[in-house]
Amino acid sequence: MLSPEVTDVSVMPGSWWVVHTKSRCEKAVAGDLLVKNIGYFLPLVKRIKVSGGRKRHFILPLFSSYVFLNGSEDDCYRARSRHICQMIRVVDQITLMRELIAIDTALRSETPIEFYPRPACGQRCRIISGSLKGIEGVVVSQNGRSRIVLEVSILGQGAMLEIDADLLEVCA
Repeated sequence: MLSPEVTDVSVMPGSWWVVHTKSRCEKAVAGDLLVKNIGYFLPLVKRIKVSGGRKRHFILPLFSSYVFLNGSEDDCYRARSRHICQMIRVVDQITLMRELIAIDTALRSETPIEFYPRPACGQRCRIISGSLKGIEGVVVSQNGRSRIVLEVSILGQGAMLEIDADLLEVCA
């Protein structure tokens, strides 16, 4: 979920901050930022849960307890609310921007994507064709299937998507 007037993370003009929210308050913080006209990025994924024989559809944050704010230091001050635990200044803006663009591109492609809670390890690769062309991530193996992890290094976390190994090239 992006600020309504923005269609792409890469065109957001301000500096990035990581907003650490209280548990399950990500959407409330995004709503507060929307009302205050402050740019933000909240990656959301669709999940289906079956209970009692019924399918229930949920839209949940990819990174639990985190929202990415795009704006000035004054915007961070204005964003303060009872739902926020901490504002984290992003020192390496270029790296975070590249990582958020990769997450945004993967979400837009509607490729199944899931949270990857552990620090990524393995070989860094680039996707060479298809709707995800140009995205870089770390290849991991899980249950015998190749997957690529899109890192958000400031959080020490990432998101994982399945990709055909033929579409990968090793980054130099």
